[in-house]
Amino acid sequence: MSETAAAFDHKAFLQACTPAPGVYQMLDAAGTVLYVGKANNLRKRIASYFRVAGERSPKTRAMVAQIADIRVAVTQTEAEALLLEANLIKRHRPRYNILLRDDKSYPYIYVSNHDYPRLGFHRGARKKGVRYFGPYPSTVAVRDTLNLLQKLFLVRQCEDSVFAHRSRPCLQHQIGRCSAPCVGLIDPEEYAADVDASVRFLEGRSDRVIGDLVQRMETAAAELRFERAARLRDQIASLRQISEQQYVAGGEGDADIFALAREGGDAAVQIFFVRNGQNLGNAVRYPKLPEEAGNAEIMTAILAQYYAEREPPRQVLLSEPPQEPKALEALLEQRRGGRVKLAWSTRGQRAEWLRMAERNAELALRTHLAGRAGQQARLAALAAALHLPELPRRMECFDISHTQGEGTVASCVVFGPEGPIKSDYRRFNIAGIAPGDDYAAMHQALERRFARLKKGEGQLPDILFIDGGKGQVSQALDVLRGQGLEGLRVIGVAKGADRRPGLETLVLSGVEGPSILPAQSSALHLIQQIRDEAHRFAITGHRARRAKARRESRLQEIPGLGPKRRTALLRHFGGLRGIARAGMDELAKVPGISRNLARAIYEGFHES
Repeated sequence: MSETAAAFDHKAFLQACTPAPGVYQMLDAAGTVLYVGKANNLRKRIASYFRVAGERSPKTRAMVAQIADIRVAVTQTEAEALLLEANLIKRHRPRYNILLRDDKSYPYIYVSNHDYPRLGFHRGARKKGVRYFGPYPSTVAVRDTLNLLQKLFLVRQCEDSVFAHRSRPCLQHQIGRCSAPCVGLIDPEEYAADVDASVRFLEGRSDRVIGDLVQRMETAAAELRFERAARLRDQIASLRQISEQQYVAGGEGDADIFALAREGGDAAVQIFFVRNGQNLGNAVRYPKLPEEAGNAEIMTAILAQYYAEREPPRQVLLSEPPQEPKALEALLEQRRGGRVKLAWSTRGQRAEWLRMAERNAELALRTHLAGRAGQQARLAALAAALHLPELPRRMECFDISHTQGEGTVASCVVFGPEGPIKSDYRRFNIAGIAPGDDYAAMHQALERRFARLKKGEGQLPDILFIDGGKGQVSQALDVLRGQGLEGLRVIGVAKGADRRPGLETLVLSGVEGPSILPAQSSALHLIQQIRDEAHRFAITGHRARRAKARRESRLQEIPGLGPKRRTALLRHFGGLRGIARAGMDELAKVPGISRNLARAIYEGFHES
C-alpha cells in the first residue's frame, strides 16, 4: 500500500464510523474525490474495501492505495441516499464511478400565460403557471417542432418586449407564419382557438384538433369566408400527414425508454422519449465505466444521475433490471410527485419500443467503437511521428481570434483518447495588450491557464499545440519556464502556403527546423482536427464578445444617456434588440427619456 494510504488509519476510522445508511466519499491527499458510494450500513460497506488485497479487484486496490480521507453523510431513506449519491457524482465526477457524461438539461416547448400566449423554447428551471411539453432529445427537435407549429397554427413566437411594442405586422405575418395579434389582425377568440389547437397537438390529441378544424372550416364556408376555409383545409391536410408520420402505433401515455448495449469496458445507452403516444426522438449517451461494473449497477447509476435534476414520466422502460428497483422507484416518485413504474419485462407495444431502443443502442455502440478505433489509430500515428514513448492521454491547443485587434479572445480546447473533452474547453478574454499583438495575447492566455495548476486546478497536458509558428511557440516556452514546466512538449502548427490544409509545418520545441508530415498522414489529420476545433472555438467567442461590445457601446456613446436611463431602457424593452426595434414615440414613453433624447437614441441605432 502507498504512503498516502498508510497515512489513512482505516481501523480508527471504522471504529468511529456509524452503521447507519448513507453516502460516503473517498478522497485522495489533494482532496480530490475518488469515489462516491451509498450503503445500508456505512461501517460494513467501507470495511469491505480494506480486506486482504487478494480479495479485491485491481481497480479497488488502485483506488484504496490513494485514499487519504473518507467522508460520510447519513440519510434517512434509500431514495434519499440515491439522490445524494447522484448529485455528488454529478458535482465531482469521480474517476472510479460510473459517469453518465450528461451535463445539459433537455429542452422543452412552453406556452406562456399571457392574453396572447407565446410558444417558445425553454431549457432550465420551470416556472409555475406555464405549460411545458417535452422533454425533447435535442434543440434541433424543438426548433423543428416550433417551426411546424408556426406553419400550422400561426401562433406568435416573438419575445414579449417585441410583441408589446409593434406598430405594424412583422415579416413573420407577411410570409404567413403569424396571425399578427400584436396589431389586432386576429380576434382574441380565434387566436385562443389556435393556441388551444397547438396545445392539443403537443399533447398528442391530433384527432381532436382535426375534428375541431373541420368544424371551423365548415362554419367559415357557410359564412362565405372562403379564404379562411381554404387555410383551415390546408391545415387539416398537413395535420393528417404529420400525425401519420409521428404516431407510434398502438401507443398511449408517456414513457422514457433506456436500452443498454455493452462490449467490455464500453457502453452505449439509448434514451427514447414517448409523450402521449408520440415518439419525440432519441438521444445516446456513452457512460464512463469502471472495469467490473455489472449491467444492473450501470442501469441504476444511469437512472439515478439522469433523473437527479429531471422529472420522470409515469413509466420508465428498461432493457436491464436495475439494482434496488424499489429505492429507484421511490426516488423517481419523489422527483415526479406521483406514481412512477419501472418495467423491464414487457409485452405488446412496449416490448416493441424496447427492442427498437436496444437495436439503436447496439448500432450506436458499434459506431462509437469504430470511431474510437480510428481515433486510436490517429493517436498511434501521432506517437510514432513524434517519437513518443506512449500514446498521449491529454492534448491541449491554443488559438487567438480578433478583428483588427478588437475583441481579442484566446481559446483552449482539449482532446483525449476518445476525442474532444468539451467540459475542459476554456476561453480567455484578452485585455491590457496592444491591439493585434498576437504574441502578447498568446502569452497572457497561457500564463492564465498554467497559473491554475498552482492552485490545484486542471491537469497537465502531454502535448501543447499552438496555432502559430516560432514566435507563438517561443511565447509558450517562456510561460512554461516561468511556471517550472520546461519538460512539456510544445508543437506549433504553422499554416502552409496559401493556408491550404495538408501543407502545415510543425514547429517542435527542442528540434531545429520545421517538420512536415505527409498530407495523407493520420497524425497530421489529428493535428488538423485539434487545430481547427481551437480555431472554431476562438472565433465563436470572439464574435460574441465583439457583438456584445458593439451593442453596449451604442448606448454608451449617446450624449445625455447615463447609467440610470440606460437601465430604464433595457428594463422597458427587455434588451438592446427591443430598443433597436422601437420607434421614437415608444422610446419617449420610457420614464426619464425626453423627446429629443428619444430621437438621439433612435438615430444612434439607425444611422448608417
